[in-house]
Amino acid sequence: MNRQYFRHAGVIFSATMGTAIGITSTIVAVLGLVLVPIADEFDLPRSSISLVFFILAICSALIYPVIGHLADKYGARIVILVGHLLFVAALFAVSKARNIGEFYAAFVFIGLSGSVLGPILFTKIIAGWFDRYRGFFLGIISGLGYGMGSTLMPIFAVFVLSASDWRTTYQAIAVLVLVVGFPALYFFLRNPPEPLPRKTYMRVKGVSGFPGLTLNEAIKTRAFWMVLVAIAVCSGTMLAVFTHIIPILMDRGLPMIEATTVLSVFALFTVFGQIGTGFLLDIFRRPNLIAPFFFIPVFGLPLLMMSSSTPLLLLAGALMGLGMGTEFGLLPFCLSRYFGLKAYGKISGLVYGIIALTNGFFPVLMDVGFDMTGSYQSAINLIIGIMVLGTLLIAFLPSFARLSKLYMEPEQTAKNA
Repeated sequence: MNRQYFRHAGVIFSATMGTAIGITSTIVAVLGLVLVPIADEFDLPRSSISLVFFILAICSALIYPVIGHLADKYGARIVILVGHLLFVAALFAVSKARNIGEFYAAFVFIGLSGSVLGPILFTKIIAGWFDRYRGFFLGIISGLGYGMGSTLMPIFAVFVLSASDWRTTYQAIAVLVLVVGFPALYFFLRNPPEPLPRKTYMRVKGVSGFPGLTLNEAIKTRAFWMVLVAIAVCSGTMLAVFTHIIPILMDRGLPMIEATTVLSVFALFTVFGQIGTGFLLDIFRRPNLIAPFFFIPVFGLPLLMMSSSTPLLLLAGALMGLGMGTEFGLLPFCLSRYFGLKAYGKISGLVYGIIALTNGFFPVLMDVGFDMTGSYQSAINLIIGIMVLGTLLIAFLPSFARLSKLYMEPEQTAKNA
């Protein structure tokens, strides 16, 4: 009993640490700090450096289906360990770039290797270990992992950057990722047992191993396309808002400190949104009950654009953070509950790949709108409409039980891990 408890705790700890040292914290949260020094050294406009976000999106979209397939075939743990070491090498490669071409090439390496530490493989492992509290633990590893990493990594980067330069900063981050990440992943991360113990999952109709649908079977369902479209467009638009909060507020004359505080509240409530979504899904097992949380940002966006009151701006950040956290928390739970774990890597690889493209596309589109109109207001109006559409799609999702009948016996054991 105690041995099983510590094994479960170790899996949760290592998966959380793995997400905390991924691309989101080491690249997305840090690039803004080194943007100006890099642009100055290469004598290029800042937009040329920011283009790496789109490079990361394309690379993630291409590699997600591959790593998902490899995880289904060989197990997620070995793919994560190899990808982690390659990611460390990629961080070092960034620091050695001598021109913008080498800089872009290093970020291609970053996108391909760092995507292994993204959501697909860790959620696959957690979904395999846990059934009864799956949503809660998926929320923990994503919410705490990304939240902790995105909060602490910039502080570490500022400390190094203040004493040296951007190249040394990336080298220090690479060392930190190696020293903190590899022991946690090597000693504590374990693939879920296969076949799953009887007390861990529903009984499968004449099938041994992990239950579920194939990729071809999944894409023929209505739920697949409803989840994909809703989360792809909603997460892409909310990420665009997240990356533009500081320029939106500073264009209106607000000081940098206040704008950064709103951004921090946004990030903090994203954590609450992910964990809360998982907790609610564990209790009610009905995805359409989460629809109101998708709608919450519709109230936050107008506050962000029109309010000059600090408390209202912080409220706007909190509302938008809850919405984005709900989107991130709902996706892995839906994929595992609707389609099972048989081909989870392939299915989530395709879905996350498409979402990576929208996450890279919408921030660029928001800047295009600004260049055309001189304001972000038209983009925000469009985003509000998209959030309403996403809410409607989630509201009409079928129940998990209806789709799982394709591959599960109706009975389930009384207690699960």
